[in-house]
Amino acid sequence: MTTLRGLPAVHTLLADPRLAMAVARHGHTVVVEAARARLDDMRAALRANPPAVNGPASTPADIAAMVVDAVVATLADWLEPRPRRVVNATGVILHTNLGRAPLSVAAAEAMRSAAEGYTDLEYRLADGRRGSRHDAVAPLLCHLTGADAALVVNNNAGATLLMLSALARGRGVVVSRGQLVEIGGGYRIPDVMAAGGATLVEVGTTNRTRIDDYRAAIDDLTALLLRVHASNYRIVGFTEEASLDALVALGRSAGVPVVDDLGSGSLVDTTAFGLVAEPMVRDSVARGAALVCFSGDKLLGGPQAGIIVGDRDLVARLRRHPLTRAMRPDKATLAGLHATLVHYAEGRALTEVPLWRMIAMPLAETAARAAAWRAALAARGVAADILPGHSTVGGGALPGETLATMLVALRPADCDAFTAALRRADPAVVARIAEHRVVLDPRTVAPHEDAGLVAAVAAAWADQPPSASPSDAGVTASAAPAAPTSPAASSSPATGSRSVR
Repeated sequence: MTTLRGLPAVHTLLADPRLAMAVARHGHTVVVEAARARLDDMRAALRANPPAVNGPASTPADIAAMVVDAVVATLADWLEPRPRRVVNATGVILHTNLGRAPLSVAAAEAMRSAAEGYTDLEYRLADGRRGSRHDAVAPLLCHLTGADAALVVNNNAGATLLMLSALARGRGVVVSRGQLVEIGGGYRIPDVMAAGGATLVEVGTTNRTRIDDYRAAIDDLTALLLRVHASNYRIVGFTEEASLDALVALGRSAGVPVVDDLGSGSLVDTTAFGLVAEPMVRDSVARGAALVCFSGDKLLGGPQAGIIVGDRDLVARLRRHPLTRAMRPDKATLAGLHATLVHYAEGRALTEVPLWRMIAMPLAETAARAAAWRAALAARGVAADILPGHSTVGGGALPGETLATMLVALRPADCDAFTAALRRADPAVVARIAEHRVVLDPRTVAPHEDAGLVAAVAAAWADQPPSASPSDAGVTASAAPAAPTSPAASSSPATGSRSVR
C-alpha cells in the first residue's frame, strides 16, 4: 500500500543509477523538475483515491523504483528528438503518418545550411535594401510551370484558404458536388469555404456535373469557379465532369477566374511509370486556369508547403492579403523547396528526388534488395520468404494505383508484438501485417537504412520466435494498404493487410 508519507524524496530518487546517468547527460535541473512533476501526480492521485487499508504492501524500494520508471519515461518524452527518424518499410511511398515525402540530400543540406545561420531571406545583397521572401523561389516556379507569378505558403490547405479569403470573401464560389472533398485530419472544402468567408455554390451531382450546371449558377456575386482534384478517391461508373478547358472558356466569357486546386500536383508525367495520369501543374496553367495550387511535400517531393502559381495580378492580390503573413514559410522551408525545384530544372528529379526514385524503381531492383535482406537475416538466424506484392503511392495521390514489388515476409509467433518490437528499435522500423505475416517492402527503404532494418528485425526476432516455417501454408502478400489516415493501424478487408505504427 502506497501512502503520501511513503513517497520518496527527490534526493532519494536522484541516487538511483538511472537518474544519476540522466543528470550527467541532461543536467540536474530538468531531472529534478521531471521527478517533482511525477511525485506531484502521484500525490494528487493518492488524495483523489486514498489507498485501501488492506491494500497490497509495497516496500520503499518498490515505490522508489516505480517513481524512477515514471521519471525516466517523462525525460524521454520531454527530451528525446522529435519527431523521431523511422525506417518506412510499409511500401506506402507518401505515408502521411510518417511525414510524406523524404527530401533529397541537396534539399536536406540546403535546409540545414539555412537553419544554422543567417540568410538573405528578406534582404537584397545586390543593393543592400529590404527584399521579399516571396521572391526566393518564384522565378524557378514560374520557369517550371509556365506561370506569370508564384507564391508559397505553409501548406495547400492554407493556399486554398488564402485564395478564398482574398478573392471571394462575401461572394460565391461555384464547385461541383462531386468535388466537395475531405482529406486527412477532417479538412473539408465546405468548411474551408466558410472559414474563408466565401459562399459555397454547389452544382451538379456527386457523379455527374456538366458545364451547363456551372453556367446556370453564375450571377453577379460569383467570384470564382473552383475545380478540386479528387486526389484521394475515385468515382467510377456513370460519371461526367466538366473539363478544365470548358471551365476556362466559361470563366472567360463570364469574367470569372478559374482556380484549379490540384492537391498533390505533379511536374512529372506519371503515366511513364504505368500509373494513371495525375494532373500536371504546367498543363493546368497552359489550359488557362487563373490560379493553380498544389502541395510541396506530395508528388513534388519537397518540404511541406502550399504553392500557388498563375495570373500576375491575382497573385499580387494574394501577396498583399493579411493572411499571407500568417501563412508564410520560413527560411529553411524555402531553401529546401528551392533545392528540390533545382532538381526538376536540371532534369534530375528522377534520380535525385527520393519520391521519384522509389516510383521509378524497377521490379528487379526490389527483388535484389529483398534477396539481400533475406540473406542478411538468414546469417542472423532469421527465416524469411520473398513474396510478390504491391507498393502504393499514398499521401492522397493516385488512389488505387500500385507498383509491383517484392516483399520480405516473416511469420513470428505474434505479429502485433513483433511489429511493436520493431517500432521500439533504434532506428524504429514501421512494417505492415498482411495475411498473418509481417512484410517489409524495399521500395520505401533507402539503401543506407538496410543495416539498421536488418538489425532491428533480428533483435525483434530473437525476442519473438517463429511459430512456423515461413514457407508454410503458401501464404502470399498481395496488395499494399492505403496510407493510414489516423494514428492507429489501418486494415483493408480487401487485402487483409494493415500498416502498423
